[in-house]
Amino acid sequence: MYSNQFKNHVAIITGAGQGIGFEIAKQLCANGASVLLNDVDEKLAQQAAAKISTNRNCIALAGDAANATFIQQMVDEAVKNFGRLTIAIANAGITLFGDFFEYKPEALQSVMNLNIGGSFLLEQATAKQIKEQNSGGSILLMSSVTGHQAHKNLAAYGITKAALEMLAKTLVIELSPFNISINAIAPGATLTERTTEDEEYIKTWSRITPMGKPATVEDIANAALFMVAPSSRHITGQSLIIDGGWTSVSPSPY
Repeated sequence: MYSNQFKNHVAIITGAGQGIGFEIAKQLCANGASVLLNDVDEKLAQQAAAKISTNRNCIALAGDAANATFIQQMVDEAVKNFGRLTIAIANAGITLFGDFFEYKPEALQSVMNLNIGGSFLLEQATAKQIKEQNSGGSILLMSSVTGHQAHKNLAAYGITKAALEMLAKTLVIELSPFNISINAIAPGATLTERTTEDEEYIKTWSRITPMGKPATVEDIANAALFMVAPSSRHITGQSLIIDGGWTSVSPSPY
C-alpha cells in the first residue's frame, strides 16, 4: 500500500505486545520500517517482536512506558540498533472503570501517569531526537471516542484522551518548524484479545454501531499508518475518529 514509504524509517511503539499496538508494529515492519516494540510484560514483548521480525527489523524492549528514564532508554536503543528515530506511537494506556463517587486517588494517578504523562514524555524525547537528526518525523497519540462522548464509569480515562487531542493540537506550534507532524487517532469499539473476553461485546457493539460491527485491529492500524506516513506529513494537529459512525449517534452500550 505504501510501497517503500517507510523504508529507512524507525518507530517506537509502546504497549504493543498485543492488540492495536501489535498490529501497527506488524504493518509498519511489513512496509519497510524498523520498530522498537515496547510492552510492560517482557514475555509478551519478546513473543510479539519474534512474530513480526524479519532480518531483525523488530526488537523488543520491556518496561514502564510512564517512566521518564525508561522512555529515554527506548529512544537510545532505537538509535543504537537502527541508526535513527523518525516515528513514535504512544499506544500504551490503561482503562480503569469506576464509579465517579467511589473512584480512588491511586486509580486516578495511574491513569494520568501513563495515559498523559507517558505520552507527553515519549513525544518530548522523540522530538528532541528528531530535531537533533534534522530528519523530520511523525508522532501519533492514541486517543479514544471517550474523549469525544461521555461513557459511563470512564470519566478519568475520558479526560486523559481528550487531553491528548489538545496536546496534539498545541504541539503543532513547537514541532512544525522541525518538520515533525503530530496527530491523534481515536478508536471506538475494537476487537482485541481483551475485549473479546466479553461474550456480549461483539453483539452489543454490532447493534449500536452504524456500520454494524466493531472495528478490527487492522482497521485502526490502517488509520495509524496513514497518519504517520511521510506522504501525510502536511496533516498535523488533527484527531481522526475510527468508530464505524458510533460518535455520530452515540447510543450507550448499557
